[in-house]
Amino acid sequence: MEISGRHERPPLEICLLGPMAVRRDGAEVKLPGSRKVRALLAYLILSPYAQGRAQLCDLFWDVADDPRGELRWCLSRIRAVIGERVIVQGDTVALDLTGCAIDAVEVALAARAGFDGVPVAALASLADRASGEFLDGLAIDRLPAFETWLISQRRRFRDMQADILAHIVEVLAGAEQLPYLDRWIELAPFDLRPHQLLLSTLVAEGRLRDAGEHFEATLRSFATEGIETASLRALWEDLRRKPAAVASTAPETPPSETPADSRRRASIAVMPFNDMSVLAMPGGTSDALVYDIISRLAKLRTLKVIAQGTMFALRERMRSPEDIASALNVDYVVNGIFERTGTRIIIRLELIEARSNTIVWSDAFDQNAGETLLLLEEIGSRVVASIEREIETQERNRAFLKPPNSLDAWEAHHRGLWHMFRFTKADNDQAQQFFERAISLDPTFARAHAGLSFTHFQNAFQHWADRDEQAELAYRTASQALLADDRDPAAHLSIGRALWLRKLHDQSIEELRQSVDLSPSFAFAHYSLAFVHCQSGDPQAAILSADQSQSLSPYDPMLFGMLASRAIALVRLGRYEEAADWAAKAAMRPNAHVHIMAIAALCLAVGGRLDEGRAHVAAIRQRYSGYHLADFFAAFHLVPVDQALFREAATRIGLT
Repeated sequence: MEISGRHERPPLEICLLGPMAVRRDGAEVKLPGSRKVRALLAYLILSPYAQGRAQLCDLFWDVADDPRGELRWCLSRIRAVIGERVIVQGDTVALDLTGCAIDAVEVALAARAGFDGVPVAALASLADRASGEFLDGLAIDRLPAFETWLISQRRRFRDMQADILAHIVEVLAGAEQLPYLDRWIELAPFDLRPHQLLLSTLVAEGRLRDAGEHFEATLRSFATEGIETASLRALWEDLRRKPAAVASTAPETPPSETPADSRRRASIAVMPFNDMSVLAMPGGTSDALVYDIISRLAKLRTLKVIAQGTMFALRERMRSPEDIASALNVDYVVNGIFERTGTRIIIRLELIEARSNTIVWSDAFDQNAGETLLLLEEIGSRVVASIEREIETQERNRAFLKPPNSLDAWEAHHRGLWHMFRFTKADNDQAQQFFERAISLDPTFARAHAGLSFTHFQNAFQHWADRDEQAELAYRTASQALLADDRDPAAHLSIGRALWLRKLHDQSIEELRQSVDLSPSFAFAHYSLAFVHCQSGDPQAAILSADQSQSLSPYDPMLFGMLASRAIALVRLGRYEEAADWAAKAAMRPNAHVHIMAIAALCLAVGGRLDEGRAHVAAIRQRYSGYHLADFFAAFHLVPVDQALFREAATRIGLT
């Protein structure tokens, strides 16, 4: 991405990093006194798509006689500030900010591009223009949803600002680094990496006394917060023994984990693969695959992923996964061997759990290299989905070893996932409790909000509670996930499923596609697309999405849903015998719930396998005596012609 000084002043300049300020044609615009108007303007500026009036009212008015009237008033005040850039279409509101200069947007775009190829002078200019706190000084009482969004955005931009400073420090050397290191430490006072780099630079510049004072001050600060300092002490002892050598090694000091707190996430490092090809070379196909895996893991938003620059810088310094895990203080390490032989590509991978130094997952890929880019795309997706699934399993198992009242947000979230995927009412209730605990510990944890939304979805879908009430709660909690992190694919997935409950098919598909776009390796999102499409959308698209989700996660806890979605889509395509086979497979999964058993019974009947269909009906009667065909039709959104087909099939096997 290119960042450069502008030759012509843009018509509208908006500052969000720091106290809000707006300039139109170079002249300062007086902002409305209403904090809610300024908050709404900032929210609309950063919204990735048009916002519904109902959602805006929910977000900004907890108690109001006429929230829509107040929203209209606020929009009129915003027009007075930015002109006719407020776009109202039907029931949605958006801003047209084409050609405008917005510091927060500029920072976000640069961060998304990874700052690759940006000159250090341009980065320094960006750091100077965007150094303030997001919406500094703005606070609105009694609006918890907006407060969640505001806290999340402040953390997000603080992290981006720290990343800018880190990239500047990587490029500069010696004393030139010092002012940027000071600013980095001010932004992230408990991140070990800038402290390590500052100590190394000060010693390299001969400023031993300043380095010693900073070391002692950092120890006191970290001790107050209960942060482990062994690695910092080891570095300081090493610097004192050989100060002359630090100038060449300081830039390669590896980053350390931030202290454990309520926002803890599992961390992972992907090592450059050992390329055994005859014509192996840096920057070749092997490195391209590692770059792709690192990028895809980062898109999941659930893991702290060590940046590719660090990993490739360490290529020659450390070769064992144990060394990497120790140096970077990560929970998991991916190690691999790559070999290209003739027309074949062979890849062997291991996922290593750092605490025990044990291999928790391994796999091998041996495929024809035909179209290399397509092959790497496929392998990258499968590898990332497998890694996510295995880490989730490991973290869930670890959380079960701790008493519930000792769990942090990350652990409580994983305990919730375990119960959520058991698909019983009692487990769903427990899952809600764990997700609520995670949210209480970290209100900006988007995945916990998304998990809570799914439990409400289950209550509505399974009819374990009032459908309308639970559908509304599913939407509200999904909105909280989106507010916490609008780049999290799980947030868009939960909104998509909640919109499906509201029978808003097109909007549901749009959100689910956004989830897939954000993370192409997210198997649950592909499955959810299949789930929606198979009922009232494109059945062929449903089959493709079901196959993709199963390919990415062949042992997924939602596998029964993938198979059942494929079965319904096949019925709609008139391929009844195939549908019966897939539905029977779905019902055989150990966690398949009653609706899946009903799908199997009906698809078998449609396929002419009446005795098998009746056997499934008998199993339903035994386990769920109160289940009726009406429950099936209430759960699924089938078009009338398909309802008629299933109704006839139900009559033939006695499911009434």
